[in-house]
Amino acid sequence: MKRREFIKMLGGSALWPPAALAQQSDRMRRIGVLMAYAEDNPDGKPRLAAFAQALQELGWADRRNIHIDYRWSAGDAERTRNYAAELVSLVPDVILAGNTSTVGPLQQATHTIPIVFAGVVDPVGAGFVESLARPGGHTTGFTQFEYGMSGKWLELLKEIAPRLTRAAVLRDVTIAGTGEFAAIQAVAPSLGVEVSPLGSRNAGEIERGIADFARAQNGGLIVATGASAVGHRELITRLATRHHLPAVYPYRFFVAVGGLVSYGPDRVDPFRRAAAYVDRILKGEKASDLPVQAPNKYEMVVNIKAAKSIGITIPSSVLARADEVIE
Repeated sequence: MKRREFIKMLGGSALWPPAALAQQSDRMRRIGVLMAYAEDNPDGKPRLAAFAQALQELGWADRRNIHIDYRWSAGDAERTRNYAAELVSLVPDVILAGNTSTVGPLQQATHTIPIVFAGVVDPVGAGFVESLARPGGHTTGFTQFEYGMSGKWLELLKEIAPRLTRAAVLRDVTIAGTGEFAAIQAVAPSLGVEVSPLGSRNAGEIERGIADFARAQNGGLIVATGASAVGHRELITRLATRHHLPAVYPYRFFVAVGGLVSYGPDRVDPFRRAAAYVDRILKGEKASDLPVQAPNKYEMVVNIKAAKSIGITIPSSVLARADEVIE
């Protein structure tokens, strides 16, 4: 989607339903949006398009009764902090935090402006909220996974590679919260698999970690969520193929660039659902009274070509459950 068309869709009123056109605010409301993607990253635009469309359906549209300020940090920590402070200085009514890495800087920048996140891995473990049912403070939103769901990655990996006895979990150790890794560890003994963590802070660490792990046999790879893994997805899938490691990924786009199997949530849906929370906050509700919600849409994608390249056959039981099979 071209930028001009994207902006037109975000602000255009031609698609408004009659009920939405009738709803007007007494004053122009302001919404801040902080994304960890680069502005031209194709992964970010569908999310914000879904957010804007859902807002329109609820009677809000940019430049009519709301003004939306967008900031794109491209995964840079310093830029994220600067943009968080910049958005707070604009005194918005509510801020949408588009990624786990944007929530902390926003919370450091303000203790009063409501924050709605759309896809945090472990908000309790990270200290963003007090609990899922009662977030407390001024932050709430939508998690990427239910607690314990990441254990299914190891179960899927074992189903694909029955001889598996070792699994490396590539994870971003700079992100607070250990829910994903703990869930994987919890199911490992019942599957007869030894689990070890690998860092993913940069390309060098990823390459060294996977190469060292692959020296022994009967190993497999699980890629956990995190901005670093997402940014290095092509490198990670290439390394898994090079070292003949069966691997399970959290999102479809890993499989689209050559990964073996992904199982994870629909990445767009949380932004659509976040619009409903933004709407409720704009109408007077408090973020602390809105429970953190888990995703309700998951998908499995299998890459047959990737399976052939590492010399394994995907079981029919897995293919039967797949939402998409890439030949």
